[in-house]
This record gives sequence, structure tokens and C-alpha cells, in this order.
Amino acid sequence: MSIFNRILFEDNHLIAVNKQSGDLVQGDKTGDVILPDLIKDYIAKKYDKPGAVFLGVTHRLDRPTSGVVVFARTSKALPRMNKLFAEHNTKKTYWAVVEGTTPHKQERLVHHLVRNTKQNKSYAHDHGVPNSKEAILTYKVIQKLDRYTLLEIALETGRHHQIRAQLSKIGCVIKGDLKYGARRSNKDGSIHLHARQLEFIHPVKKEPVKIIAPVPTGDAIWKAVSK
Repeated sequence: MSIFNRILFEDNHLIAVNKQSGDLVQGDKTGDVILPDLIKDYIAKKYDKPGAVFLGVTHRLDRPTSGVVVFARTSKALPRMNKLFAEHNTKKTYWAVVEGTTPHKQERLVHHLVRNTKQNKSYAHDHGVPNSKEAILTYKVIQKLDRYTLLEIALETGRHHQIRAQLSKIGCVIKGDLKYGARRSNKDGSIHLHARQLEFIHPVKKEPVKIIAPVPTGDAIWKAVSK
């Protein structure tokens, strides 16, 4: 699907897209094309802009994750958006399809995460340990299937692989997430974690913004839980 068909929000200062699994928000050792470059090309063509197009990264999603990602189109908006995210003045809502069922219909999880940079993985502990950071989220069950459960997740903190690590810790591994204990991978390398909604006050216009991302198309599980 082209970038044009994935634009969720756009004005003079911001642009939000529905990230597909596999898209890179920032460059890595693979050298694959990154999402910001695709968006810059889109902006240059749409507005017939000569020269370099400004685009600032305000937050990130893991490569196998899909959903809302917002970028700054101006140098005025970038530091303001960075501050909103840094100070947790945004409301992030995720959907996750997990294996099996959860222990409760709704629960607030508090763990202490330790990041292993060599493994690119975070480990959740019930109590504080050296180099750990507190991680908090709330989940609620939205729908149950035969073998999977759809959860809606609200983040209170923004740690590395937080949702993946915390859900794995309580025995609710995200579908396809081999790194955190899934039974099998998804054929396309994705995991069933989707940044469903993002809410914040516009950094320039000071108006409330709510952006909702449709779930990935062509996937039977997402189709089943999004009816």
C-alpha cells in the first residue's frame, strides 16, 4: 500500500501515517529504506517542493509493529512534539492479539524492566532490580476468539518493548512474537501489536487531535477481531 493511502492526518506542521509491519521509522544495520524517506518523497511530489524536505521523527514503533506514527513537518513543531512525548502528555492506545486468555478482564500491570541491548530485548521483573525502570500499562479484554484474545492497552510509561515484555511476563504472548515466547512466527514477520490510537494537543494550533489507525488488511485474525 502506497504512502498516499496510509496518510491518517496532515496539516502544515504534522503528518501521521499508518505504519505497516516491516517499515523502519529509523535506519538500522539492514540499510533498508526508512519510512521518513518515503514520506519526504510524498511531500515533495504533492506540494512540488524543490530541495530537501524537512521531516522530524517524534516517536518510534518497533519494526514488526503497525499503527499510528506522527512526524513533524516543521522545525517549530518538532521540539514541541518531542516534549509532549517525553513528558507523557500524549495518550497512546494499542491493540494486541495474544495467545490464549488473560488472567483478568481488566488489569493494571506494574513491572520493572531491564533492557539488554545486545539481545535487543527487555526483561520484566516483579520487583526493582539493578538498572531496571518501572513500566506501567493497563489492559482490558475487547474480544475473545478460540485461541486468541484481543486486548486494548493504555500505556502509562514508554519503555523499550514494554507491551511485549509485560504481556509475556503474565503468560499472554503477542501472536507472532517469537522474541518473547510466541509458539510460532507470522509468515510476514509481523507481530499482532497495533498502535490503534494517538491523542494529543496540537503543538502549534493548541487544538485536540485524535488519530485512529485501521488494523492491517489481509490478515484473518485482525479481520476477525475488528468486526
